[in-house]
Amino acid sequence: MPQLDEELFPSTPGKIKIERSHHHTMNRAVHRCFTSTSTIFLWALFLVALMASYMSIQSFVDSGSRFLHHTNSRGHGGIGGLLWEKQIRSSAQIRRSNGISVLVTGAAGFVGTHVSLALKKRGDGVVGVDNFNNYYDPSLKKARRDLLDSHNIFVVEGDINDRELLAKLFDVVAFTHVMHLAAQAGVRYAMENPHSYVHSNVAGLVTLLEQCKSADPQPAVVWASSSSVYGLNDKTPFSESDRTDQPASLYAATKKAGEAITHTYNHIYGLSITGLRFFTVYGPWGRPDMAYFSFTRNILQGKPITVYRGKNRVDLARDFTYIDDIVKGCVASLDTSGKSTGSGGKKRGAAPYRIFNLGNTSPVTVPTLVSILEKNLKKAAKKHVVDMPGNGDVPFTHANISLARRKLGYKPTTDLPTGLRKFVKWYLSYYGYDLGRPVN
Repeated sequence: MPQLDEELFPSTPGKIKIERSHHHTMNRAVHRCFTSTSTIFLWALFLVALMASYMSIQSFVDSGSRFLHHTNSRGHGGIGGLLWEKQIRSSAQIRRSNGISVLVTGAAGFVGTHVSLALKKRGDGVVGVDNFNNYYDPSLKKARRDLLDSHNIFVVEGDINDRELLAKLFDVVAFTHVMHLAAQAGVRYAMENPHSYVHSNVAGLVTLLEQCKSADPQPAVVWASSSSVYGLNDKTPFSESDRTDQPASLYAATKKAGEAITHTYNHIYGLSITGLRFFTVYGPWGRPDMAYFSFTRNILQGKPITVYRGKNRVDLARDFTYIDDIVKGCVASLDTSGKSTGSGGKKRGAAPYRIFNLGNTSPVTVPTLVSILEKNLKKAAKKHVVDMPGNGDVPFTHANISLARRKLGYKPTTDLPTGLRKFVKWYLSYYGYDLGRPVN
């Protein structure tokens, strides 16, 4: 291989006559010195250029890190970073004696927001996670996140199927409890996007439980099942001991699968598990896909509403449960959950496994719901009454809450007229209406 100085200063054959005189020897020494100096100079230039490139790249990385740290301070973007961890620890800090530290999944959702606020208000540590999907308008979820942020509750934007994210959260905070409310909701939407239900309600649940069973110490888990698991059951009121093997929708089937999956993790790994079967939750900051919400919007806008009826023209009825009552049941479930008995994925003894109905015990027909809304909105609805399609909905729900009353002290106190009045007040304020007229 040619020497470096030969590559820089190549000779031309036949043009240089080699002489062995002393004078030429001196010239050659000077030449070598010159070429050596030039080589060093070129290497120096190379190193300077390399250093400049490194500093430029490092500056870009630092800028990117600052950007990620800035966005992560609001829960956006990737995971990790000192500021991110600081926000997590601050949000998870317990500020009362015998308090708990809770990871709330679906924290920017309807129930998740209210539960997070209730826990934070009494001094518990709360960290939220939510993927802010577009099943309904994400701006409402972001508004809820802003509400949580104003109460110093940190919400990480991420998916419960992200094992790295969950591992990092548990690495930063030793959560005592998990309130699992993240799910793909809605009965009818399952016919349009069935895979989203399996992804969130089955795969996501398993990913979360895998993290919980491997944690040391293991947290107690409270999670949202659904009254939909009762499916085609025609025995009323619905009791926890009733059969739930006839789901009427894919959504119901994934929630029933969740109950079987959580039982398995309780049995094998010693996780304390409490499943809550919610009955038609409504109230301020609710979900736009729910009937009471969409009815309110359409009535105010002068658009018709579709009111379904069952067989033989029987009105549909629901056990509408106000959000504050649901929150009380959730918090009571956390407080009475008992401890998980495993450690690092190994069970050391039996752990609690419980399922409770959380409802109002007073079913109300959909036409009655519409009448209450009309009264509060001071505007008549344009009703379009049709037979209920075979899309997975059931004609009625009715909760037996005697078990929750006995074990949790659960006692709903808000009837539908009172709850809807509070919802309408929030709706008019949030969406800028004045007695049904938009505020410019």
